[in-house]
Amino acid sequence: MAKKPSKSRKHSVYANLAHKRKTKKDAASRKRAEYLATLPKHPVKRFFYRLHPKRVFKFWFSKRGFLLGLKIFGVAVLLGVLFVGGLFAYFRKDLDQIRPEELAKRVQTTVSKYYDRNGVLLWEDKGSDNYKLVVKSEELSKYLKDATVAIEDRDFYKHNGVSPSGIIRAAINNTSSNTVQGGSTLTQQLVKQVFFTDEAGERGLAGIPRKIKEAILAIEVERMYDKDQILTLYLNESPYGGRRNGAESAAQTYFGKSAKDLTLPEAALLAAIPQNPSVYNPYNVAGHPGLIDRQHTVLDYMAREGFVTQKEADEAKKVAIIDSLRPETDQFADIKAPHFVLAVRSQLQQELGAATVGKGGLTIKTTLDVRVQEKLEAEMNSFFASGIPESNGISNGAATVEDTQTGQIIALLGSRDFRYPGFGQDNASTAFIQPGSTVKPLVFAKLFEDKGSGQRNYGSGTILKDERIDNIYGTRLNNWDNRFMGDLTIRRGLSLSRNIPAVKAMYINGVDESLAMIHDLGAKSYCTQEAAAGVGLSSAIGGCGVKQIDLVNAYSTLGRSGTYKPSTMVLEVKNSSNETIKKWKDEGKQVLDPQVAYILADILSDPDARASLHGRFPLGLYVDGVQTAGKTGTSDKDSKPKDLWIMNYSPTLTMGLWLGNSDTSTIRTSNSVLGGRVVSNVLSYAYKDIYAAEGKWKAGDWFGRPEGIQQQGRELYPSWWNKNQGQTKQKLTFDRVSKFKATDCTPAAAKIEIEVLRSIDPVTKREVFIAPDGYDASKDDDKHGCDDPKPSASINEYSSSGGGTVSFTAGQGKFALQSIEVLVDGKSIASVSGSASSAVVGSLSSGTKITIVVTDEGYYSTTSSTYTVGSSGRRQSS
Repeated sequence: MAKKPSKSRKHSVYANLAHKRKTKKDAASRKRAEYLATLPKHPVKRFFYRLHPKRVFKFWFSKRGFLLGLKIFGVAVLLGVLFVGGLFAYFRKDLDQIRPEELAKRVQTTVSKYYDRNGVLLWEDKGSDNYKLVVKSEELSKYLKDATVAIEDRDFYKHNGVSPSGIIRAAINNTSSNTVQGGSTLTQQLVKQVFFTDEAGERGLAGIPRKIKEAILAIEVERMYDKDQILTLYLNESPYGGRRNGAESAAQTYFGKSAKDLTLPEAALLAAIPQNPSVYNPYNVAGHPGLIDRQHTVLDYMAREGFVTQKEADEAKKVAIIDSLRPETDQFADIKAPHFVLAVRSQLQQELGAATVGKGGLTIKTTLDVRVQEKLEAEMNSFFASGIPESNGISNGAATVEDTQTGQIIALLGSRDFRYPGFGQDNASTAFIQPGSTVKPLVFAKLFEDKGSGQRNYGSGTILKDERIDNIYGTRLNNWDNRFMGDLTIRRGLSLSRNIPAVKAMYINGVDESLAMIHDLGAKSYCTQEAAAGVGLSSAIGGCGVKQIDLVNAYSTLGRSGTYKPSTMVLEVKNSSNETIKKWKDEGKQVLDPQVAYILADILSDPDARASLHGRFPLGLYVDGVQTAGKTGTSDKDSKPKDLWIMNYSPTLTMGLWLGNSDTSTIRTSNSVLGGRVVSNVLSYAYKDIYAAEGKWKAGDWFGRPEGIQQQGRELYPSWWNKNQGQTKQKLTFDRVSKFKATDCTPAAAKIEIEVLRSIDPVTKREVFIAPDGYDASKDDDKHGCDDPKPSASINEYSSSGGGTVSFTAGQGKFALQSIEVLVDGKSIASVSGSASSAVVGSLSSGTKITIVVTDEGYYSTTSSTYTVGSSGRRQSS
């Protein structure tokens, strides 16, 4: 039998263990002390010494570092579990609201109402007939379910609410390609649509809390509901363009059938929409190419996932699905101002979210004045009914009227008629169209602007010579009449719509600087489509596209004396709980000096300056009894006219009119005031019948002249203009007849010496002269030639009868005769018109000498031979 260890032996074992631990601890302490002894004594140096990469690496791969890492990891895991558990517990209370029966109550059919500014109902947005947002799973096409899973979440049946592989795949795609791919699962999207609609627009750091909540709730949803329930909820909740939330609503609206009866191409089209319902709305004509591309992608994904064969997918692509859509007009039978109202709805979808607008229940008070709108529609209908547009190859038109002081659009017509076959529903007021010369005033706005550097020295009287500048422009540049007018003031160059002065102005400004000013004034869409390909000097004469509503707002900025305000179509939006969720605020920013705006208005309202182009008072630029400013424009295609524009503005109202063809084909006239009667009649009604009655306008209203404006004769200059900068006085001899510079062939009597201002053209560096009274130093006398025939003169006889009369013969040379002067003994006795053949000179004694001097309109003159009166009063001698 073994002996039990004695008490002393046990004590010895424990003592040995304690000794070993103490020895080990002492060794570790000694080792640490030795290590610390090697460190620098200064605390800062010691800190950085320890951070050396080799020492850090050695520490973390030591036993001590490994144990520390395990401790940190354990604490992090524990905290993470507590944090996630807390979040789950916090948001768990929201899950009761996501049950199918609760969701159905949340998405009941509602109606949004649109009103004009005075409370007139414009449209009740009710959707289509048999509007039904929530249906059971068996009432949804299998094609639609499969298509949605294929395009939105191919791992839907594999994950538990959150897909790490999907997040990684989206991250890789978004960093390696130009396309953007989401990492949210279909379940997460459902959670976002139901609970976080108001937060859906948050991006970046602001969106992180929402994403966390989405992920947590998505995991809980997956635990509580099966996949088919989740997919059904998603299809009932998702936006499908317009206010069509839910697949059933979309199917009935677009195809006139239940969602359970959708064909493969129809289901693929609907599945393509929720990613971007505003753009992919099937009734958004501009979005059709992108929608079809995405539908084809859906079909390819369905084939990839095995839901259909590739052959079935290819056959479905061949179906002309857009042609099978029900016309949208069916839904707008009672709508007023349809282009405007639908533009408002589109804007709200962008600002409030497609789902919010789609669910309805909104009350929208717009800026429209239905009285002006109805007048605009009537005038446009009358104009097209007249046959004038058709005879000139014009089939369409659009117009926008804006309250200048507020930027509120009070009337808008996107086409000649919303129900016109083919293109009636297209909104040309928001389409990109080249504005032609209407952009020129915005270019000159930049030229007149003071940079504070003393380099800007331009006013309405500054000369920008109209001449060939192909070497600067980069290709052949002509004016609309294929001629050049020489030295022109900016007033005349702009009023007569000359291209060369406008291009020179942009060349001086810089293209980018000019475009920045145009955008600041309000035409923010100008040249944005062309920016990627590069924008050049052609943008000075309307070579880029712009939206009409933007161009109108830029002119309104001029009408506000340089204060920019964003154009708006909405005054107020309230939700179904009568809470205001959007309200217009009157906010502005000064982007142009008021002096510049005033000078431009003075130029663009000058009837004399534009007289030789359109006449002094053409309709469209002139409104009877109302002072307005305006500019016309014409764009071309293959050297043929394509678009006609009229812009008219004042401090009260601004209006833009476009005429052309929706297919961008050319027209048969370049008469840009062709539609002038539409502009003048609409504005006359708005000013006199509405704005005058409401105290917003009275006859004589015009811009107040800003302090500092300088005036030289008719011309205006800003306060920073220095008349001596770059100019010297000089005397030049001109021809009175042509008003051009005199030549050696100009007769002395036709010559006149005039004081002019000499300067150097800032672009071509050639001399230019500013001369008064219409004289032009850029050209030479073209009326006189050195071999011109002169007038002839001879005296026939003198008769003492009839009070003493001399008869003569005067013959015309190159010019018509102007006057005949009779001299007796060298003194002027009578002067008669060039058509006379005699003159009364009184009783003359024998020996008196008579001569006549004939002068024509070219200032040529001829003196006759001398006639000597005889004793009988009838003898002549030379």
